[in-house]
Amino acid sequence: MSIARDFWVVLEPLHSVTYFSPECIDGNKDVGLKGFWMGYFGSRGAPLGPAPSGVIEATFYGFHPGRVRRAVPDAWTFASPENILRMREATAAKALRRLAQGFDEVAAEAVPRLRTAVEAADAAGRTLFAANRDLTLPDDPVAALWQLATTLREHRGDGHVAVLTAEGLNGLEANVLASAVGNVPVELLLQSRGWSREEWDEAAEALAARGLVDGEGATEAGRSLRADIERRTDALAVPPYRALNDPGSLHRMLAPFTRAVVDGREMPFPNPIGLPRPPA
Repeated sequence: MSIARDFWVVLEPLHSVTYFSPECIDGNKDVGLKGFWMGYFGSRGAPLGPAPSGVIEATFYGFHPGRVRRAVPDAWTFASPENILRMREATAAKALRRLAQGFDEVAAEAVPRLRTAVEAADAAGRTLFAANRDLTLPDDPVAALWQLATTLREHRGDGHVAVLTAEGLNGLEANVLASAVGNVPVELLLQSRGWSREEWDEAAEALAARGLVDGEGATEAGRSLRADIERRTDALAVPPYRALNDPGSLHRMLAPFTRAVVDGREMPFPNPIGLPRPPA
């Protein structure tokens, strides 16, 4: 794997406590957000400020516009982005400490190195990355590590969206292709992204017309395209890690804590993100 993909596999579970851990789900409710999806869009979107639904729809990609619009902009009437940001870093740190003992010591050592990677990254065209990068880093080292992991995952995600767009794949078609190659079950993506079966089937027909899927799943051309999308996404995500003096040692430092988070069984595998289970 490339260095960028190695770091995605180790950082993504640390970031993803914000979606799956009870501290974070309860924190969204406690700050005033109503229901899981308002919590999701409000928490992940808070770095953008009180953004309109169209901005969330465009930057998050892949979600049904109706699911976004049921949550945003109403979310900002229940909780300010500033309050959400304070809540999300605190609850993520609480979840990480519970799942992975000894996190404080490694966080204090890892934060300056991850910050170097973030500061080396180019923000051009990367909206969610830039919004997260410009947040004030928390004094709490575990919360700071979570924020830096989040910033780097959004850097990769923004690049992924750019590649999908360049290939002429809209958000739904990107989901259909990801499922067709076996990354994520169809029903999981339908439930998590809010599309109807009829909309899914129409997108599959459009991909079939391009020779990318058939009744058995992805064609050879579809698998080749999906592999190329991942390769190009990884290539776009590499530059921040080139700024590190010894990226391998940082990866080895974080990997046991990622494993502890995964072993907590709060992040499901398979998952809507398409993240594979990290190696033991």
